[in-house]
Amino acid sequence: MRSRFLPVRCAAASSAVPGAAAGLTAASVALLLLAFAGGTAQAQQQQEWFVPQGQQRPQGQPQQQRPAQQRPPQQRPRAEAPPPLPPGERTPTPIIAIVDVQEVQRVSTAFNQVREEIERRRAKLNEDLQREQARWREEQQRLGAERANLPPEQLRNRERDLQDRVTDSQRIFRDRQRAIEQATQQSLTEIEQALGAVIQQVAASRQVNLVLPRPFVIFNDPPFDLTAEVAQQLNRTLRNVTVPPEDAPEGARPPQQGQAQQPPARPAQGGQPRRN
Repeated sequence: MRSRFLPVRCAAASSAVPGAAAGLTAASVALLLLAFAGGTAQAQQQQEWFVPQGQQRPQGQPQQQRPAQQRPPQQRPRAEAPPPLPPGERTPTPIIAIVDVQEVQRVSTAFNQVREEIERRRAKLNEDLQREQARWREEQQRLGAERANLPPEQLRNRERDLQDRVTDSQRIFRDRQRAIEQATQQSLTEIEQALGAVIQQVAASRQVNLVLPRPFVIFNDPPFDLTAEVAQQLNRTLRNVTVPPEDAPEGARPPQQGQAQQPPARPAQGGQPRRN
């Protein structure tokens, strides 16, 4: 801004006082030089980094970079190596064979017999449960239709009877489901034990000392596969399995055709008879 307006002022002054033109021109030049020098010093001062008080370096002296302090690496104590073991017996040369367990189960007569029996029991349980739930809904609808004509005490008794019947039936069906699962586990355990013994028997006849399941093998030649021989031997050894009977409580058995299921007997309160 000073460099634009100072020449105008000097020109005006030179036109007003001709004798002082040279002096004003020299003064203007000096002011310009001082302003330029001051701006340059201010710009240099702004470009310098901030130095905390008491650690300022003298003007003109280059800033020295301190070398980064390196921490000495911490040495962890070395764990003592365990003492060497005495020479042991060398493992034999592996002779590998493969067995497809799922394929053996698919063609096993015992496994299919257990599967069919468990599916039949589960289907029967589902049918009994649906039939009992239909009776609950019918009783609830009948109770709702007769609600307006029943005394309060009798209405409460019938509602309590229905709730007790639902609770007891749910417990009974849970027990039946648990019994089916236990029978399944017991039967499959018997098949697995027989299958393990057959695999060892077939492997010993082939002088095999390492048998792998099919999912762990990507490729093999057919002579390594013992699945067919194991399946045949299992069917000869275990043709069927006795599934434990379904020992359901008496209340869990569905009523016969035309026979209504009675709710569990409860002692009457207040000496009044209970109606179903």
